[in-house]
This record gives sequence, structure tokens and C-alpha cells, in this order.
Amino acid sequence: MLSLSCLLPAALAPSLSAAQNLPTLGDSDREELSPVMERRLGEEIMRDVRRDRDYLDDAPVQEYLNNFAATLLSARPDARGEAGYDFLFFAVRDPSLNAFALPGGFIGVHSALVLAAQSESELASVLSHEIGHVAQRHIARMLGRQRQDALLPLAGLILAALAARSSPDASAALLLGGQGMALQRQLNFSREAEREADRIGLQIMKDAGFDTTGMIAFFGRMQNSTRAYTDGVPSFLRSHPLTTERIADIQDRTRGLRYRQRADSLDFHLVRARLRLLQDGSVQGLREAANVFEGQLAQKNRNQTIAGKYGQALLAFRQGDIDRAQALLTEARTALPQGMKSSSMLISLGIELRLAAKQPLDAVREAEAARTQFPLSRGIAHLYADALLAAGRGDDAVRFLRDQTQLYRQEPQLQERLAKAYATQGKQALQHLALAESYALSGSLSSALDQLNIARRAPDASFYDQSLIDAREREWQVRFKEEMKESRSR
Repeated sequence: MLSLSCLLPAALAPSLSAAQNLPTLGDSDREELSPVMERRLGEEIMRDVRRDRDYLDDAPVQEYLNNFAATLLSARPDARGEAGYDFLFFAVRDPSLNAFALPGGFIGVHSALVLAAQSESELASVLSHEIGHVAQRHIARMLGRQRQDALLPLAGLILAALAARSSPDASAALLLGGQGMALQRQLNFSREAEREADRIGLQIMKDAGFDTTGMIAFFGRMQNSTRAYTDGVPSFLRSHPLTTERIADIQDRTRGLRYRQRADSLDFHLVRARLRLLQDGSVQGLREAANVFEGQLAQKNRNQTIAGKYGQALLAFRQGDIDRAQALLTEARTALPQGMKSSSMLISLGIELRLAAKQPLDAVREAEAARTQFPLSRGIAHLYADALLAAGRGDDAVRFLRDQTQLYRQEPQLQERLAKAYATQGKQALQHLALAESYALSGSLSSALDQLNIARRAPDASFYDQSLIDAREREWQVRFKEEMKESRSR
């Protein structure tokens, strides 16, 4: 199976070389690929990635990855550099061990890689390595010699790698084509680039308080798997080849560092339970997940016990047994140590179960308390809006969601919920305007334009609404024509 990172194994971003006195690997290329073009290319790719069936649009998983990555990035404030990119980490449902970065600071993590990591230090080793590639703008330099107007058609070639999961023949045709082969050769990382990413990754891990030997342990375990299964090389090692020289270099750099034991967070165990169910929803997959959860309970470890109960509650919820799911979630919460702050994942599941059990008032009460405890949680904010709507508090939902859409302008889920809230008020024009915004943010401009036409014909469309519709139509028509032009040029 072809992995996305076989075509685009890592990306670009601000430089850490000044802070670490690392080699620059050709700074002259940096002037040729602007940060604006990098971000634009990354955003175009992400619009299609989000529509892929294996993109995990799961709020608790996204929150964990981005909160975890924020710990790494905060250890190196200069990681954002002069371009000031906002990193975004996301999960992809895939059974191969891999992580990859896209232009503009977007970093994807395969679900299987999180499940294979035996500690947060091991997970940190891979994410820090990817941040190292991003920090040194390795792909930006590889693409720097191309004319910038040729970069957007390149997105189509990168996206073709995603099709490999559903259509291997299509991806094979791409790679056998001259253009695909040229791109593959161009994006292969040099040994020096890999060593550079390793060095930066180790420094980030050290500064963030993780055990740096986690990089040796995880990379070594992946390499050992290639000896046992010659046709099963982990994707991460195919796109980031691990040489004996690289391993020796990592060992040399960690030898003088003090061993630092770092306890894994409860959320690490919870997110792995969640990903285990999200990765494989087949009957066999659910049966295997149930066995894993039972095994966790037998370990007599508090975090494992809580994660096992949480996994069982998720499984019961998926199977429609709400009462059993609530009972198991209560057991998981009861196992929390006295005075320990609960996890947003446990609380979010509790709200979801209240909604599924048709208990909207309890859902609102729990969501309000959760927002106080986790004010920055996007998943809990979305659930709060759902609870308000379920409780028949449409006016409150509109006020809350309008504030949220001003603060978080790139979340289509907010606009989708706002449309539902307007529908409860009978405001047709605003309902379809919100739906249009949701479609546009999701990358479906044709559907967004259709919703604008419906909004324009709504009997309650005011003069202000019509003016907004006209402005949005002009903006999106330009973008739509550009996308069509770029699509034809691929």
C-alpha cells in the first residue's frame, strides 16, 4: 500500500538552525518559495484530505494530538520562526506506522503509529522528527527551484497518494508516469536532511522533558520489524530510511544526556483506546478491541484500568447499549485518584451519552461545567451547542454559536450547528447562509454557491443579508474559477 508520505514525507516551516547551529542545507532555496505559497499549497491539500474517508474528524483525538504537540512546540518557541505558522496535527485511519507533514505546518499521524507507541516519549520522538523537517523547511527547499505557479498543480499529484488506499491501480499508474517518478525523486530526503531532523527532534524532546531514548527504542523497534518481515517495512522507514549511521548518531547524542523518566498522561491511554475503535470498526476489529480492553483491566494499573473501562464504554455506546456505556463510564470516573482532574475525553463521552439517552437538561448541565473546566476545548464547545439545541434552547444556541464563529472562523462544524440553530428560529436566509459558510470552509464551493442561491430566494432575506450574499458570491466565484483552472492544469 502506498502511503501519502511516500510522495510527501515531511514539510516546511520556520528554522531552528540559528538556535542549534545546525547546517542549513542550502538557504538559497528559501527565497524562491514564499511562506504564503507554502501555506496556500498546504491548505489546498488539506481541503481534500478532510474529504478523504480515512481522515479522522474526531474532536477528542484532534485535541489530544494538538495539545501534545503544543507541549513539544512550547519547548522551542523559535519553532514557529519568522513565518509564524500555526501547526495543525491531525489523524488518519491507516494500519501502517507512519507520520507525515504537508506544506504550511500541517502534520498527519497514522492511527496505527499512536497504537504502536508504548509511551508518550516514543510518540514524541516521531512528532519531534516531523517538526524537525518542518522547522528546516526541507520540502520548501526541494520545491524551491520550481516556479511558484507550478506548485498548486503539484497538490494533485500529492493527493493521488491518498487514493492508494481505495484504488492501488490508480496510484501505481501515477508513480509509473514520468511526472510521478520525477516528483518521487525530487521529494526523497537526503541523509543529511534526516540527520538534521533527528538532531532537532532530540533537542525538542529534551527541552520538553521527554525521555530521549524513546527515539532509539521506537525507531529501533520499527527497524527490527523489517528483519522479521521483509515485505512489511513500516511506511515511516520507507519515507524516512533509517541507516546504521543514523542510529549511531542518535545513540551518540543521547549517550551524554541524563535519563529522564516521564510518566505517561491518562489522556495518552484514553486516546489509544479511542483510536483502537476508530481504526477498525469491523466485527473482528471490535472483538479484538474488546480483548485489549479486558487485558488492560487485568494489569492492575490505574491508568490502564481507566482506559480499559473507557474503551468498553465507547464500545457499548457504539453497539447502542447506552445504559451499559453509562455504567462503565461511571466506573472509569470512579477509578480516578482523589483530587485528580478529570479528562476532557471522559467528560465528553458523558455528555454524548446524556444526549443519546434523551437527557438534554443533564447534558446542558454537564456541558456548562465542562466548559468551565476546559474553556479551550473545541469538542466540548461543540457538544455544548448540541446540548442547547437538544434542550430546545435555540436562542441561547444562536447567541453562543455566533460568538464562537467570530472567535473560530475556520471551523465548519460551528457554521453547521449555527444553521440548525437558525432553523429552530425559522430564519431561512440565515440558515442557508450559515450552511454556505460551512460548505465553503469544508472546500465544497459549488455546494456553498448553491446555498447562497437558496438564501437569496428566502422570503425573510433582509437588505443586509442580500448584501452579504452578493459579497460572498463574488468572493467564492473567483475562488471556484481558480480551482477549476488549477484542476484542468493538473
